[in-house]
Amino acid sequence: MMDQDLLLEARDLGFAYPGGPAVICGASLRLRRASVSALIGANGSGKSTLIRLLCGLLRPQRGEVLFAGANLHAMEARRRAQLIGYVPQTTHTVFPFTALEVVLTGRSPYTPRFRFENERDRRIALAALTAVEAAHLAERPMTELSGGERQMVMLARALAQEPTCLLLDEPSSSLDLRHRAALVRHLRRLRDERGLTALVVTHDLALVDARFDQVCAMRCGAIVAAGSPREVLREEVLRDVYADAKIRALAADGHVFVWSED
Repeated sequence: MMDQDLLLEARDLGFAYPGGPAVICGASLRLRRASVSALIGANGSGKSTLIRLLCGLLRPQRGEVLFAGANLHAMEARRRAQLIGYVPQTTHTVFPFTALEVVLTGRSPYTPRFRFENERDRRIALAALTAVEAAHLAERPMTELSGGERQMVMLARALAQEPTCLLLDEPSSSLDLRHRAALVRHLRRLRDERGLTALVVTHDLALVDARFDQVCAMRCGAIVAAGSPREVLREEVLRDVYADAKIRALAADGHVFVWSED
């Protein structure tokens, strides 16, 4: 019998880019409904590739990705976009589209071919900007926004898709301390109010605390640990994940402080 609380599952995934070595080597991962999870690991461990496999941008060469029990890669691209929102690590903007215009592109999975967005789409886009406290940016050109502001707009774009699951690749890399805290607050609220499931790829271990339901740690293309922040953000686990015997971790007030000794 299928676990009804299980939303997204990766089973023994394998993947290599053309002409290169294996990047994903037997990776398995489970995301439950209405949960916020973090994916951590060293540079080159395969985190960004894994998240692209999970949203359907890449197809695994071994294993499968299941969404609510159905094979994700057997779905039409439009259907996948209705279920999963993806926020990439970097965003390049050449043309001076406004923030609202960019967020409206998130409605494309619901827009019939050769039809423009309607007033309902506009309301949803504005609500998405409001949800991430970026409504004041609606009429600003993307070319004039800071990296952090652009990142919040891209988060709003993903929310405008009205997905069940949200996958974010290093969303805090361009954010200051206040906006990093706000990002986690937004994800928790969306989890609690809308039942959203979110997976956040991050190098910022200070961002990962008791407010996360799960932490998955990746090394050499595989998930080597998964559990609560208290279970995974421990010295013995992190030393293995980052191949650094000098890592230290201290838990206090629901937060885990991690550093590497000289």
